[in-house]
Amino acid sequence: MHEKIYEQSSVRESPVRILHVLGRLNRGGAETMIMNIYREIDRSQIQFDFIIHTEEKCDYEDEIRCLGGEIFNIPRYSGKNHFSYKNAWHSFFKKHPEYKVIHGHMRSTATIYLNIAKKYGLKTIAHSHSSSSGSGLSAVVKNIYQYPIRYIADYLFACSESAGVWLFGERACRKDNFFIINNAIDVNEFIYNKDIGLKKKREFGIEGKFVIGHVGRFNTSKNHELLLDIFRLIHSKDDNTVLMLVGDGELREILERKVTTLGLKNSVIFAGNRSDTNELLQSMDIFVFPSLYEGLGIAAVEAQASGLHCIVSDKIPKEAFATDLVEVIPLNSSFEIWADKILMYAKGYTRKITYNQLKSCGYDIVESTKWVKCFYLKVHKDIQ
Repeated sequence: MHEKIYEQSSVRESPVRILHVLGRLNRGGAETMIMNIYREIDRSQIQFDFIIHTEEKCDYEDEIRCLGGEIFNIPRYSGKNHFSYKNAWHSFFKKHPEYKVIHGHMRSTATIYLNIAKKYGLKTIAHSHSSSSGSGLSAVVKNIYQYPIRYIADYLFACSESAGVWLFGERACRKDNFFIINNAIDVNEFIYNKDIGLKKKREFGIEGKFVIGHVGRFNTSKNHELLLDIFRLIHSKDDNTVLMLVGDGELREILERKVTTLGLKNSVIFAGNRSDTNELLQSMDIFVFPSLYEGLGIAAVEAQASGLHCIVSDKIPKEAFATDLVEVIPLNSSFEIWADKILMYAKGYTRKITYNQLKSCGYDIVESTKWVKCFYLKVHKDIQ
């Protein structure tokens, strides 16, 4: 929906500071999307600062400070601390009247902090990066808290149409204040390079192996349990296979135990959180993404940028299908169907250069950042 582009404003003497709200600053989809824009944006005109809900050191903190950004901490919301949480936000805005625009990526408490921000005269943006709150009682509570966001925020952003409709509703997504913001990437960083792929395989001692890859946080939505079950069948059919899991998260220990139970300890690589994901994709021979739900699935876009064939679940939004390299398998399909489809590529194939396709679908970080910059400047100007 980038047809609603604003005219570029003139250069300012000092940068406009945009306040982003997140839970943490680790290598998740939302955080990576923000950092991609932050690295590309003209920081003489726009600076990013961050409020996060943890005191723990996060992956992107050092880089943010090097780029000129500030990081503030707000206590994590627990329900029991409802009033102290609100007071923390009031205190922040009283101390920092310089902020005029707040961009909320954390939806669970957005009704609280966006409401308070509006009382201090800020323009508010709510950004949907998902299409589900998961399951169970906590999901029900989150959905109740999230519902008013569509009425509170001045602008509604989403990484896909389905993510927008899920959080804001169909009616809100037909209004002029709703925008789909592609999770753009620096496509050039992901273009396939055979030498880098071989170097990474040597690094992990998997030369000559058929490498099945996955990139994503170890949480329920990414469906690693299913992926491990599929790989067990694949490995029984072809023992020259390796599964590479890039990422980390709360389910890591559970998944490591399952790998041991399945007898796959020597064939599954837990690569952890990495800053060289673009290079690790070069070492993979197929990308498998069986998510239960996704706001977009930026990892699948990055995989396509590296020329990888991608086998994905039917829960991945259509906006992620930027090339003809994606094949969909329904989640309720048998392990056999998944395994046989993946093994079809074990004989090898020619990796494509997909730059033009990704650019035409709006995933070029340069063009996307231009739009975001103009949007921020226009909104900030309208406040004055």
